[in-house]
Amino acid sequence: MIPIPSPLHPAVVHFPIVLILIGMVCAVVSVFIQRWHLHLLAAVVLSTAAVGAVVATVTGGQDEEMAGELSGPAEHALEEHEQWGERTRNLALVAAAFAIGAAALSKVRLAGRSLSVITAVVSMAAAYSVAQAGHYGGQLVYRHGLGINTAGASDGDTGPAETQEWAHGHEDDD
Repeated sequence: MIPIPSPLHPAVVHFPIVLILIGMVCAVVSVFIQRWHLHLLAAVVLSTAAVGAVVATVTGGQDEEMAGELSGPAEHALEEHEQWGERTRNLALVAAAFAIGAAALSKVRLAGRSLSVITAVVSMAAAYSVAQAGHYGGQLVYRHGLGINTAGASDGDTGPAETQEWAHGHEDDD
């Protein structure tokens, strides 16, 4: 049986990040190059990214409960991460919808081209949004220590030595 990571959010969030970025590149290139089925590729990648973004926000909401009491700055970073994550999910869903429309109407010159341009713009907004969500997520982990030393916590495992040192303020750095 394949073990399910806990917390799950960090394990799944990287897939939609990459897919949004790849989907954006496909969408932008498809505005300028109408071959190689780029419209269809953008639609598939952005649709998969949107599904992944939905899963990432759901798992993020579930894992938020494990955070416990946070300092003011950590709470602010968590709220920003959550808001940017939700924006990313919404923009990815919109980009996917426009990409599907662009692919479906790729043979209709004006409509397909217009939807391709809209897809490219919305996917660029989604890429910016996912970068902001990642920035705040990184702050939560690396500045505030959220999620550090949680792997294996349910079975008494304290994790690798590097994680223990980081979680205890680099006690060995004396």
